[in-house]
Amino acid sequence: MNNKNMEYEYSGWTINGFAMIFFTFVLIPALIALCIIAGGEDNLWISVGLNIPLFIILILGMVGYFVQEPNEARVMIFFGKYKGTCRKVGYFWVNPFMTRRKLSLRIRNMDIDPIKVNDKIGNPVLIGMVLVWKIKDTYRVIFDLDSQSLGATSGTVNNVALEKFVRIQSDAALREVTGHFAYDQTGGDTDEMTLRDGSEHINELLERKINERLAMAGMEVVEARINYLAYAPEIAAVMLRRQQASAIISAREKIVEGAVSMVDMALSQIETKGIVRLDEARKAEMVSNLLVVLCSDEPATPVLNANS
Repeated sequence: MNNKNMEYEYSGWTINGFAMIFFTFVLIPALIALCIIAGGEDNLWISVGLNIPLFIILILGMVGYFVQEPNEARVMIFFGKYKGTCRKVGYFWVNPFMTRRKLSLRIRNMDIDPIKVNDKIGNPVLIGMVLVWKIKDTYRVIFDLDSQSLGATSGTVNNVALEKFVRIQSDAALREVTGHFAYDQTGGDTDEMTLRDGSEHINELLERKINERLAMAGMEVVEARINYLAYAPEIAAVMLRRQQASAIISAREKIVEGAVSMVDMALSQIETKGIVRLDEARKAEMVSNLLVVLCSDEPATPVLNANS
């Protein structure tokens, strides 16, 4: 799909609103009163003929006013034809036959509730994110989205409809990205990126995927970040035990590694300093006892052998 920006600046008349107030509410009523006074009873029809166009101008002049604040825009539509987008800030008057659709260009924040998704290896996980987005192309927002859901009969676009579109597309992008990564390391390739440890890369990928989906409707994501990640309740307990087992194994490996190092140091120092001469059987017995003491979860209870 062509994502080229279709928006362009409105180049029609935008007259200062305060100047038009003088013209509409001072000058035109003064001319109407002057025609009535000058015509009198003798030239009644002439007076009426002059006042009718003035009344029409007065009515039309009262319709075209609008106030626009910073980071707002109005899409100008003249009998169904797009005439441009007005981004000027201030009080203006435009052609009263011009339809003006108001849009807010301000940055918006959205909290996507956690959804249940299967990760790369099929484990169900709960994942949610925070989204910061804004309108980029006013033309696409007005003409490419469903006009009824946007509130075509009113001057202001329905923000609820925009948020609904963003939420649905973000949900789809989040499911797509989650399916490419495992929740955590599974004992295979330890260099493989996971949802837990690849936060920055995954956030960038997520932002790009959402932008690809929102570009069709003239919106863009400023920032997308995962703010909630957990196993689904049905496997959370099992995965917790698995994580605990992995932690215990890692801790045991460190304990054994340290114990072997300490035993080697003890034997080396005994031989170097000549404290006692041990044969191979005594060394094996000593190594066994030291490993039991150093690797045991419970404090060792010493036993004295008085016969040897």
